[in-house]
Amino acid sequence: MRRHFDSEESTGIDLAPMLDFVMNLLIFFIITAVFTKELGMPVGRHGGGTGGPATGEKEAGSISVVIKQGGEVMVDGRVVDVRAVRANVERLHAQKPDWGVMVTAEQNAETGVLVQVVDQVREGGVDNVSFGVSSR
Repeated sequence: MRRHFDSEESTGIDLAPMLDFVMNLLIFFIITAVFTKELGMPVGRHGGGTGGPATGEKEAGSISVVIKQGGEVMVDGRVVDVRAVRANVERLHAQKPDWGVMVTAEQNAETGVLVQVVDQVREGGVDNVSFGVSSR
């Protein structure tokens, strides 16, 4: 009992359903990518190519926040804990409401500390935050 195949019949695999599926996936991912919102942190930049004062000196008309390499935080020359940045910024901002905050970080300062400081500054009611890099 042998089966005889006609030589005219196609023995190949039909790829049309697979192509339909791939096209549907492509359309789905394109539409999904359009509606995806990327999360980020807005950054105010200074006009210079260095991102602000290169030596960490205080910019005129701003509250100075310096982040040292070891995670030490200084607000207007006083060493404070990261959690105390908000209270210090609120106090200084109440005295000078038109001033912004200049956050200067040393080259190898931890990014996590920087993010915590910026969060504390924003919670302290200051939206005008500028960034600088200290060469030390």
